[in-house]
Amino acid sequence: MTRKRVEVAAGVLLREDGCYLLGQRAPDTVYAGYWEFPGGKVEPGESPAQALIRELDEELGIRVTRLRPWLCREHLYEHAHVRLHFHEVAAWEGELADRVHSALAWVRPEGPAREPMLPANGPILKALRLPRTMAITHAAEIGVDAQLEALERALAAGLRLVQVREGALPEDAREDFARAVLARVRAHGGLLLVNGDEALARRIGADGVHLPARRLMAAQGRPDFPWVGASCHDRTELERAAALELDYALLGPVLPTLTHPGQAGMGWEGFAATAAGLPLPVFALGGLAADDMERARDAGAHGIAAIRAIWRTARE
Repeated sequence: MTRKRVEVAAGVLLREDGCYLLGQRAPDTVYAGYWEFPGGKVEPGESPAQALIRELDEELGIRVTRLRPWLCREHLYEHAHVRLHFHEVAAWEGELADRVHSALAWVRPEGPAREPMLPANGPILKALRLPRTMAITHAAEIGVDAQLEALERALAAGLRLVQVREGALPEDAREDFARAVLARVRAHGGLLLVNGDEALARRIGADGVHLPARRLMAAQGRPDFPWVGASCHDRTELERAAALELDYALLGPVLPTLTHPGQAGMGWEGFAATAAGLPLPVFALGGLAADDMERARDAGAHGIAAIRAIWRTARE
């Protein structure tokens, strides 16, 4: 039976401490007792953003002052085919008033999930555990010792997501370096991904792998790791990453970068258009620094990834 698709707007309200808001569905509703992100159906003539602003006023009594596009996921329930447009609600005015839910709860991304969770909302919880900044190593360029020193400073400053990308290092040196990075990242509770080398990732017990674009397009399925992402340069590659149910993608270059000399970059408008409406978090990459974070997230990025700027900041 073909079900009409229902457009739904969902809001991820974020506090400064990183907690997000969930509501428990009332007893007289479908899926009573299940937890969900607040929001509701998009009415005719509304955009998802407009619908969410209205719904949060009606449900929680708040006026949204800053809204960011984030993810878009589809789910087939027994009673409906829904497409959920998730937005980050970065700022609002007014005190939260529980008008439609049985309960409200602020939840830490790394803490235990509320159960039962509405099925369409479940995959969002893993995306919320993904740090907002990814640092990509370049030890072959600056030296192993200098890279490890920069890593230690960045981890002390809050970095929690690192990609080892060292194809230019000899195999033995690359493994020794990856193990040294893993030990430091784990000591701070972070995640380590290895670029393009699944065997190395398994040997050292990394958290996941990162696929170069050519490997992404040739992959027959998702590699068997807790975390898997890929480098993308266009919509086709992003859609391939989504089809493989990867956990994130990098998209760039956004701005001119030393890695792609002479290439202008897609710009923020190009990034926003290319990354819109996808079910997985997308990091902006290319010529970016820490102070580009807000601009990136306003364009729909989950966060930023950088090869040089994060380590340079760590040295300052």
